[in-house]
Amino acid sequence: MDKKISTARIRKNLEDLKAFTATPGKGCTRMPFSKETRAAAEYLKAAMKDAGLDVVEDCVGNIIGTRKGKDSSLPAIVCGSHYDSVYNGGDYDGIAGVVVAIELARILQEENAMLDTDFVVVAFMDEEGCRFGTGYFGSYSILGEMDVEQCKRFKDRDDISVYDAMQRYGLDPEKVTEAAWDKNRIGHYIEMHIEQGPVLDAEKLEFGLVNCIVGIQRYLFTVHGRSDHAGTTPMHMRKDAVDIATKVISKIGDLARAEEPGTVATVGFIHAVPGGMNVVAQEMSFSVDIRSTKNEIIDKIAKKIQALLEEETSKCGASYSYETKLSITPVDMSSAMLDMMEDSCKKHGYQAIRMPSGAGHDALAIGQHHDTVMLFVPSKDGRSHCQEEHTEYESFGKATEVLYDLIHTL
Repeated sequence: MDKKISTARIRKNLEDLKAFTATPGKGCTRMPFSKETRAAAEYLKAAMKDAGLDVVEDCVGNIIGTRKGKDSSLPAIVCGSHYDSVYNGGDYDGIAGVVVAIELARILQEENAMLDTDFVVVAFMDEEGCRFGTGYFGSYSILGEMDVEQCKRFKDRDDISVYDAMQRYGLDPEKVTEAAWDKNRIGHYIEMHIEQGPVLDAEKLEFGLVNCIVGIQRYLFTVHGRSDHAGTTPMHMRKDAVDIATKVISKIGDLARAEEPGTVATVGFIHAVPGGMNVVAQEMSFSVDIRSTKNEIIDKIAKKIQALLEEETSKCGASYSYETKLSITPVDMSSAMLDMMEDSCKKHGYQAIRMPSGAGHDALAIGQHHDTVMLFVPSKDGRSHCQEEHTEYESFGKATEVLYDLIHTL
């Protein structure tokens, strides 16, 4: 590996960042607009400044570091990922892509390299959507696709809205639209990420060159029934929200299995009201996350779920409602940048394959509008979104090497 790339610096940054979790010893829990996110943000600011970047925190909590090029009016090369996590997640998901981007900036600084255009490192706020059930908050904001009303509408488990959480964090949600970048600011967006799946590790490959990212739709469905006594209400006279909802939930996996490989549907959240052991549930809410490389398949599954709910609720006079939490179409990655990375892999003797991403990333949002590419490194046993998540630091060093070549080729 080229001596200018320091795997030791990457290791130190990632080891330091492991401390910023609400669940020490039980994985990384770094929810957006939390004290753990604030601590990570301050650390990242310092690391970016040490790499010679001009650093700002924007009005939605994104951390942005810029190395000026010869002509800042030209569209920039932007590299980064997110710095939030899921509950009890891993230590490399998202944040490793930010650290690798900072390492690239350090190398440019040490070489005193002057690119034709600006090189921008971004650590995005709230890609996961785990707290508010949405996702891509930071990247949507720079794209100009987030507004005050959305901040007020999306809420967490404690009924705290994005709007309220931003205020408590020290940000002004009324300024959310000011986070938008000029539409010509991004020339190329590059994101390195752990695979979060088993393919690269099982095949002993260094890299996955991502050629497509799946589309995602997320819904929160609520069945509206009626509370009754669990012992005295006959079964045929009930409007049991749990009974209705679970009949539909049990079929959702099969709806995805009936479609082409790579299509998935997941129920990850369930909540019954009032939640008493001896009370027939009045309401039952559940989330559905649907993903596929074809948007028409996602739409098809969503409509089938609605039809099943209509069928089951009509049998007993109950009803249902739903809220769309996220809707984003599949996106193809830049074929030109994929070719450039493939050439770099061959030059260094690295084994790589082209592959789709079944997980969503900030690249999915940005790729809807700008030239975008992703580079995957292996996840041990394919584990991710859990504390067992692991990737060798050497893999991040190799990824930095390939992305260094890509930046200079661009």
